[in-house]
Amino acid sequence: MKLWMKIFIGLIAGTAIGSFLGEKALVLKPIGDLFLNAIKMMIIPLVFSSLISAISGFQDTKKLSRIGIKSFAWFLITTLIAISIGLGTALLIQPGTGSHWISTTPNPKPQTISIGETLMTIIPKNPIAAMASGNILQIIVFSLLFGTAIVLVGEKAKPITVFFSAVQAVMTKLTSLVMQTAPYGVFALMAVVSGTNGLSVLLHLMKLILSVGIACATHSLLIYGGLLLLVVRINPIQFFKNIAGVALVAFTTTSAAATLPITIECAQKKLGISNSLANFVLPIGATVCMNGTAIYQSITAIFVAQFFGIHLALGQYLAIIVSTTLASLATGGISGGGFVMLGFILASAGLPIEGIALVAGIDRILDMIRTPTNVAGHCVIAQLISKSEENYGKL
Repeated sequence: MKLWMKIFIGLIAGTAIGSFLGEKALVLKPIGDLFLNAIKMMIIPLVFSSLISAISGFQDTKKLSRIGIKSFAWFLITTLIAISIGLGTALLIQPGTGSHWISTTPNPKPQTISIGETLMTIIPKNPIAAMASGNILQIIVFSLLFGTAIVLVGEKAKPITVFFSAVQAVMTKLTSLVMQTAPYGVFALMAVVSGTNGLSVLLHLMKLILSVGIACATHSLLIYGGLLLLVVRINPIQFFKNIAGVALVAFTTTSAAATLPITIECAQKKLGISNSLANFVLPIGATVCMNGTAIYQSITAIFVAQFFGIHLALGQYLAIIVSTTLASLATGGISGGGFVMLGFILASAGLPIEGIALVAGIDRILDMIRTPTNVAGHCVIAQLISKSEENYGKL
């Protein structure tokens, strides 16, 4: 049986057992936590070694800058499309209208993060401290600079290139070993989620959940599928089948960063993307490209406005678009990161920050919907760039 099928069985079985056990399903939490810890253990060394190995492997600064520009262009384009789909879906379904219930969720402290402060701190004062604290954005910036310096030094830096290439190979093997435990980890995680989230919370916010689900499915099928079919010239159905295991892990871990080791392995072995390209594009994408999160944030902003009976002006719509685009840079691919940045988006649009309390109870469920869309987008963009570089080489 293929691994993704085992993971799917674990997902279904965990959901069923959790629904049956209710709060008692928390007894399985340590198993899920151990699985998550095993994946998180690999993130920092894998990102660091993969980026440095990828960049130093180019040995051509023009090619490096070309791929970098293409990556960020696609990140921005797909993010803006995702926001547009999110806004359109929210205006069509209107998830915040007709709500006469009062949230019993404890009001979390509004957490707003300044985009200016984020941009000012992307270069780490201490790279070791950045690794110890798990600051992915700072690690990526340091890795990009370090790898570029290796390319510029040339032959003298070859031993460093060989070393990081070996580290990256070891981390890839470790990823394969950890993934053998995924069905059990997914089973435990899903049991806890389904056991601790009652139907009452879901029923109150079903329109919001459906809105995010419909928008993410639309973006994946029409935009991702269209790009794969028209630009890459491959069968979208086969592509989605190839990344099914990655999507299931993203669904349960709710973290693009935690899923990154599996995403890189899938891109190299199943999508036919070169090691250097996958190791360069995917770690950056897992930090600054969050299409699913952008959909969730734009829909939730409209939901909050509708819930409080606020009529949005054109300027507020523009504020949502701009702030959501910038927030994708600061989200960092961590579980719940999109929820934290939601406060910044609501404040930018002049909406009540207290509105985040309305969705706090179901954020985990919304995170499970949006994260597979994030990860699928990273794979699609890597496939697009791989195709363009293939064509470039033929010119």
